[in-house]
Amino acid sequence: MNGPDATEPRWLSSGFVIVFAGGVLGLAALSMTVRRGVTEWPYALTFGFLVAIGEMVQFRVDRNRNRAPIATSAALGYAVLRPPEVAIPPDVAQIIAVVGLATLAGVLPRMIAGLRWDVVVSCRRVLSVACAAAVFAAVTPSDLYWSGSWRHAIPLTGAMLLAVLSAATIDALVGAGQATERFNQPFPAALRDEVVMAARIGMAMGISGILLAIGTSLLGLWGPPLVLVPLLLTQFAFRRFASAQRTYRTTMRSMARSTEIAGFSSPGQNARTAQLAVAMGHDLGLRPARMEALEYAALLSGVGQLALADPSPGGTSLLRSREERQQAAEIGASIIERSGVLDHVAEIVRHSNDPYRLGRANNPNIPVESGIVNVALAYEQLVGEGSGQSPAKAMENIGLGIGAEYDPVVVESLRRVIGRGFQF
Repeated sequence: MNGPDATEPRWLSSGFVIVFAGGVLGLAALSMTVRRGVTEWPYALTFGFLVAIGEMVQFRVDRNRNRAPIATSAALGYAVLRPPEVAIPPDVAQIIAVVGLATLAGVLPRMIAGLRWDVVVSCRRVLSVACAAAVFAAVTPSDLYWSGSWRHAIPLTGAMLLAVLSAATIDALVGAGQATERFNQPFPAALRDEVVMAARIGMAMGISGILLAIGTSLLGLWGPPLVLVPLLLTQFAFRRFASAQRTYRTTMRSMARSTEIAGFSSPGQNARTAQLAVAMGHDLGLRPARMEALEYAALLSGVGQLALADPSPGGTSLLRSREERQQAAEIGASIIERSGVLDHVAEIVRHSNDPYRLGRANNPNIPVESGIVNVALAYEQLVGEGSGQSPAKAMENIGLGIGAEYDPVVVESLRRVIGRGFQF
């Protein structure tokens, strides 16, 4: 494929701005900390060590960003630390400097070992922790600390929650901006997805950071080893989830290749269709769960052809009669339903060859993803390898079927995606 994969993020100007902002902020904080001196070295070293370890064992949950729950929780915990024996709590500059240096110390071994790492995500973490530290310092008096009294515990807990919420907000806004630039996703939809992710995963790491800060404040340096157990369980759960997702996606792609091996589709056709379908799904602002189902449906849209007597010439299913295509879609949906966990994917495939006029135009229960797969497959077969049509000619042919064969909303989305320079 000549163009960038639509399912993979690209290094664009927003990434440079984030790295530049994180680097400048870190250097400024380090300079101020060196000039003023470091307070409470044991706590700085302990939390810095946790951040570095968390960065070293970061991993990729999805294809959009790496996750480092231990590093995030430790960094947030240090930002809201207020133990009673600390005469002078760490200021914002020291917190940023410690987190920044620990982050760098954590990613360097990954760089040397050639492991995947994401400097943009690491810098985003530094920026969000800086925001949390600034908010916590602004709303918390210097003489307020964990003394065992509810009179101190309630306002401190509220300040911690506010700091974590501010960090999550900043990270969600930055992440939404990145998604808009990387995937051409509408900003409101991107922000919605980031907020949902923050509520599900980000707040879990935030609460873990609060518990780490409270445990350390009450138990001293005995606190981190005790609180680290749930953090390790969280890390383990994230890794299991990531592994399951990778296995799932590999299985889907292997199933999709069965039609190529049998000659019912051209080599790479299903992957190209899924690539374009995902780009259109981003353009239409679909939620992550629907995006995943859309990708799987596009990959498996041709599975039902295996039940037909003969392969399509050149793997072009558009040359078949409508009855054959709809029969193949129904058979494919039945095969997918047998998995027991892909019912929504099966529903998309079942209607992926329905003409818009007789389908979704009269039945709003038919998912828009079916129309996306229909248009993506048609465009791929007109423009894909060996087809010979130019994108403009293919768009002209598809345009002739607007309102009858193809969903007008989906076709307009295809125009926008192609207009941005999409290529297989």
